[in-house]
Amino acid sequence: MNGRVVALLLAATLLMPGAIAAQSHGSASGVVTTKAAPTRPVRVTFDQRVCGNQLPDEAVLVGPAGGLANVVVTLKGVKAPSPAREVRVRNERCAFVPRVQVVGTGGTLKTSSTDAVLHTTVVQQANGRQLFNVALPVPGMELSKPLPGAGVLRVGCNTHPWMRGWVIVSDEMAAVTGIDGRFAFANVPPGTYEMTFWHESLTIATQPVTIVAGKTATVAVEAK
Repeated sequence: MNGRVVALLLAATLLMPGAIAAQSHGSASGVVTTKAAPTRPVRVTFDQRVCGNQLPDEAVLVGPAGGLANVVVTLKGVKAPSPAREVRVRNERCAFVPRVQVVGTGGTLKTSSTDAVLHTTVVQQANGRQLFNVALPVPGMELSKPLPGAGVLRVGCNTHPWMRGWVIVSDEMAAVTGIDGRFAFANVPPGTYEMTFWHESLTIATQPVTIVAGKTATVAVEAK
Protein backbone atom coordinates (compact mmCIF):
# COMPACT_ATOMS: atom_id res chain seq x y z
CA MET A 1 0.00 0.00 0.00
CA ASN A 2 1.55 3.31 -1.11
CA GLY A 3 1.69 6.51 0.87
CA ARG A 4 -1.11 8.18 -1.07
CA VAL A 5 -3.56 5.36 -0.31
CA VAL A 6 -2.64 5.45 3.37
CA ALA A 7 -3.22 9.20 3.44
CA LEU A 8 -6.62 8.81 1.76
CA LEU A 9 -7.68 6.12 4.24
CA LEU A 10 -6.56 8.27 7.17
CA ALA A 11 -8.49 11.26 5.83
CA ALA A 12 -11.61 9.12 5.39
CA THR A 13 -11.32 7.83 8.95
CA LEU A 14 -11.01 11.32 10.37
CA LEU A 15 -14.12 12.39 8.48
CA MET A 16 -16.22 9.66 10.08
CA PRO A 17 -18.77 11.07 12.61
CA GLY A 18 -17.33 9.06 15.51
CA ALA A 19 -13.83 10.30 14.84
CA ILE A 20 -15.03 13.88 14.55
CA ALA A 21 -16.93 13.58 17.85
CA ALA A 22 -13.88 12.09 19.57
CA GLN A 23 -11.72 15.01 18.42
CA SER A 24 -14.21 17.77 19.32
CA HIS A 25 -15.44 16.23 22.59
CA GLY A 26 -13.78 15.21 25.82
CA SER A 27 -14.40 12.61 28.50
CA ALA A 28 -14.56 12.22 32.24
CA SER A 29 -13.79 9.39 34.59
CA GLY A 30 -13.48 8.98 38.32
CA VAL A 31 -14.02 6.99 41.47
CA VAL A 32 -16.30 7.21 44.48
CA THR A 33 -14.87 5.84 47.73
CA THR A 34 -16.06 5.67 51.30
CA LYS A 35 -14.85 4.85 54.79
CA ALA A 36 -18.36 3.85 55.81
CA ALA A 37 -18.81 0.28 56.95
CA PRO A 38 -20.73 -2.03 54.61
CA THR A 39 -24.28 -2.78 55.77
CA ARG A 40 -24.72 -6.05 57.66
CA PRO A 41 -26.48 -9.02 56.08
CA VAL A 42 -30.27 -9.25 56.39
CA ARG A 43 -31.60 -12.03 58.60
CA VAL A 44 -34.38 -13.87 56.77
CA THR A 45 -37.33 -14.87 58.97
CA PHE A 46 -39.53 -16.65 56.37
CA ASP A 47 -39.30 -18.26 52.93
CA GLN A 48 -35.81 -19.49 53.86
CA ARG A 49 -36.25 -22.38 51.43
CA VAL A 50 -35.94 -19.86 48.59
CA CYS A 51 -34.24 -16.89 50.22
CA GLY A 52 -31.72 -18.62 52.47
CA ASN A 53 -31.14 -17.81 56.13
CA GLN A 54 -29.52 -14.43 55.42
CA LEU A 55 -28.92 -12.16 52.46
CA PRO A 56 -26.28 -9.52 51.73
CA ASP A 57 -27.60 -5.98 52.23
CA GLU A 58 -26.35 -3.85 49.32
CA ALA A 59 -27.49 -0.51 50.78
CA VAL A 60 -23.80 0.25 51.35
CA LEU A 61 -21.76 -2.02 49.08
CA VAL A 62 -18.01 -1.40 49.39
CA GLY A 63 -15.27 -3.01 47.32
CA PRO A 64 -11.90 -4.28 48.58
CA ALA A 65 -10.19 -0.94 47.82
CA GLY A 66 -12.95 1.19 49.39
CA GLY A 67 -14.87 1.85 46.17
CA LEU A 68 -18.59 2.49 46.65
CA ALA A 69 -21.01 0.69 44.34
CA ASN A 70 -24.50 1.78 43.24
CA VAL A 71 -23.80 5.51 43.09
CA VAL A 72 -25.57 7.34 40.27
CA VAL A 73 -23.24 9.98 38.82
CA THR A 74 -24.89 12.62 36.61
CA LEU A 75 -23.49 15.39 34.42
CA LYS A 76 -26.13 18.07 34.92
CA GLY A 77 -27.27 19.77 31.75
CA VAL A 78 -25.64 17.22 29.42
CA LYS A 79 -28.24 15.25 27.50
CA ALA A 80 -27.52 11.54 27.09
CA PRO A 81 -27.09 10.75 23.37
CA SER A 82 -29.12 7.54 23.66
CA PRO A 83 -30.71 7.04 27.09
CA ALA A 84 -31.94 3.56 27.94
CA ARG A 85 -35.63 3.09 27.18
CA GLU A 86 -36.08 -0.07 29.23
CA VAL A 87 -34.71 -1.41 32.50
CA ARG A 88 -35.12 -4.96 33.79
CA VAL A 89 -35.56 -5.79 37.46
CA ARG A 90 -35.23 -9.46 38.36
CA ASN A 91 -36.49 -10.98 41.61
CA GLU A 92 -33.71 -13.44 42.40
CA ARG A 93 -33.23 -15.21 45.74
CA CYS A 94 -35.43 -12.59 47.37
CA ALA A 95 -33.42 -9.59 46.14
CA PHE A 96 -33.83 -7.14 43.28
CA VAL A 97 -31.15 -7.54 40.62
CA PRO A 98 -29.68 -5.10 39.76
CA ARG A 99 -30.25 -2.85 42.76
CA VAL A 100 -29.73 0.53 41.00
CA GLN A 101 -30.39 1.49 37.36
CA VAL A 102 -30.91 4.56 35.16
CA VAL A 103 -33.54 4.88 32.43
CA GLY A 104 -34.62 7.71 30.14
CA THR A 105 -37.94 9.53 30.54
CA GLY A 106 -40.85 7.71 28.97
CA GLY A 107 -39.08 4.41 29.58
CA THR A 108 -40.38 1.04 30.71
CA LEU A 109 -39.64 -1.23 33.65
CA LYS A 110 -39.76 -4.95 32.92
CA THR A 111 -39.95 -7.08 36.06
CA SER A 112 -39.52 -10.84 36.31
CA SER A 113 -38.89 -13.56 38.90
CA THR A 114 -36.76 -16.66 39.16
CA ASP A 115 -38.08 -17.60 42.62
CA ALA A 116 -40.73 -20.21 43.42
CA VAL A 117 -42.40 -17.86 45.89
CA LEU A 118 -44.80 -14.91 45.66
CA HIS A 119 -43.07 -11.60 44.96
CA THR A 120 -44.55 -8.19 44.26
CA THR A 121 -42.82 -5.32 42.46
CA VAL A 122 -44.00 -2.05 43.98
CA VAL A 123 -42.68 1.19 42.47
CA GLN A 124 -43.05 4.50 44.34
CA GLN A 125 -42.00 8.07 43.69
CA ALA A 126 -39.92 10.03 46.21
CA ASN A 127 -43.09 11.57 47.72
CA GLY A 128 -44.48 8.10 48.46
CA ARG A 129 -46.98 8.05 45.58
CA GLN A 130 -47.33 4.51 44.27
CA LEU A 131 -47.03 4.11 40.52
CA PHE A 132 -47.88 0.43 40.37
CA ASN A 133 -47.90 -2.83 42.30
CA VAL A 134 -47.71 -6.08 40.32
CA ALA A 135 -47.62 -9.65 41.60
CA LEU A 136 -45.22 -12.34 40.39
CA PRO A 137 -46.53 -15.55 42.01
CA VAL A 138 -44.53 -18.07 39.94
CA PRO A 139 -41.04 -18.16 38.43
CA GLY A 140 -40.70 -17.22 34.77
CA MET A 141 -43.38 -14.50 34.84
CA GLU A 142 -42.48 -11.18 33.20
CA LEU A 143 -44.48 -7.95 33.26
CA SER A 144 -43.85 -4.48 31.79
CA LYS A 145 -44.97 -1.12 33.14
CA PRO A 146 -44.35 2.46 31.94
CA LEU A 147 -42.34 4.85 34.13
CA PRO A 148 -43.84 8.34 33.88
CA GLY A 149 -41.97 11.52 34.77
CA ALA A 150 -38.41 11.92 36.04
CA GLY A 151 -36.72 11.48 39.40
CA VAL A 152 -35.85 8.75 41.89
CA LEU A 153 -38.15 5.72 42.07
CA ARG A 154 -38.04 3.18 44.89
CA VAL A 155 -38.71 -0.48 44.15
CA GLY A 156 -40.00 -2.72 46.94
CA CYS A 157 -41.77 -6.00 47.63
CA ASN A 158 -44.81 -6.28 49.90
CA THR A 159 -44.05 -9.92 50.61
CA HIS A 160 -40.40 -9.46 51.57
CA PRO A 161 -39.97 -6.00 53.15
CA TRP A 162 -36.16 -6.11 53.11
CA MET A 163 -36.08 -6.15 49.30
CA ARG A 164 -35.09 -2.78 47.84
CA GLY A 165 -34.19 -1.41 44.43
CA TRP A 166 -33.92 1.99 42.78
CA VAL A 167 -34.56 3.37 39.31
CA ILE A 168 -33.41 6.90 38.45
CA VAL A 169 -35.37 8.35 35.53
CA SER A 170 -33.38 10.99 33.65
CA ASP A 171 -32.40 12.02 30.13
CA GLU A 172 -29.11 13.50 31.34
CA MET A 173 -25.79 11.72 30.95
CA ALA A 174 -25.55 9.37 33.94
CA ALA A 175 -23.63 6.28 35.05
CA VAL A 176 -23.85 3.82 37.94
CA THR A 177 -20.64 2.93 39.79
CA GLY A 178 -19.53 -0.69 40.00
CA ILE A 179 -18.04 -2.51 42.96
CA ASP A 180 -14.75 -0.65 42.36
CA GLY A 181 -16.57 2.70 42.67
CA ARG A 182 -15.53 3.76 39.18
CA PHE A 183 -17.50 5.56 36.47
CA ALA A 184 -16.77 7.04 33.03
CA PHE A 185 -18.35 9.32 30.44
CA ALA A 186 -17.30 9.48 26.79
CA ASN A 187 -17.99 12.06 24.05
CA VAL A 188 -18.90 14.93 26.38
CA PRO A 189 -19.20 18.40 24.81
CA PRO A 190 -16.55 20.83 26.12
CA GLY A 191 -17.68 23.05 28.97
CA THR A 192 -17.92 23.31 32.74
CA TYR A 193 -20.66 21.29 34.40
CA GLU A 194 -21.89 20.17 37.80
CA MET A 195 -21.33 16.50 38.52
CA THR A 196 -23.89 15.23 41.02
CA PHE A 197 -23.91 12.00 43.00
CA TRP A 198 -26.91 10.07 44.31
CA HIS A 199 -26.68 7.23 46.83
CA GLU A 200 -29.54 5.68 48.75
CA SER A 201 -28.03 6.25 52.21
CA LEU A 202 -24.75 8.20 51.96
CA THR A 203 -24.11 11.81 50.88
CA ILE A 204 -21.58 13.03 48.31
CA ALA A 205 -20.87 16.69 47.55
CA THR A 206 -21.52 18.04 44.05
CA GLN A 207 -18.33 18.60 42.06
CA PRO A 208 -17.58 21.04 39.22
CA VAL A 209 -15.90 19.42 36.22
CA THR A 210 -14.42 21.07 33.15
CA ILE A 211 -14.40 19.07 29.93
CA VAL A 212 -11.73 19.92 27.33
CA ALA A 213 -11.81 18.53 23.79
CA GLY A 214 -9.54 15.54 23.37
CA LYS A 215 -8.79 15.21 27.11
CA THR A 216 -10.12 13.26 30.09
CA ALA A 217 -11.14 15.04 33.28
CA THR A 218 -10.68 12.95 36.43
CA VAL A 219 -12.73 13.20 39.59
CA ALA A 220 -12.29 11.51 42.98
CA VAL A 221 -14.89 11.96 45.73
CA GLU A 222 -15.65 10.43 49.10
CA ALA A 223 -19.11 9.47 50.32
CA LYS A 224 -19.96 10.06 53.96
